[in-house]
Amino acid sequence: MLLHLVCFKYKSDVDQQTRVQHRERLASLRVLDGVVELKVGEDVVRSARSYDTGLSVTLTDRAALDSYAKDPRHVPIAQFGVSISEHIVACDFEI
Repeated sequence: MLLHLVCFKYKSDVDQQTRVQHRERLASLRVLDGVVELKVGEDVVRSARSYDTGLSVTLTDRAALDSYAKDPRHVPIAQFGVSISEHIVACDFEI
């Protein structure tokens, strides 16, 4: 199993409706092949070091992650995230 973690820090001019839309689009990825579990949520701490949205995806293996990354349902959502974010961090590790 592999855990794929992503955190998004949105640009300051991104409104709440767009943030919610992004989270909903991320949540829709739970149906992709190889996804065992997907969680997405809004940061509740709001500290200086906090990011705005967190995504946790458990996948069956590295091949599933590679497939997920290229999936035509994932790519436009990833591009949308890039367009509204000032910074994105990710970490992938075996669990």
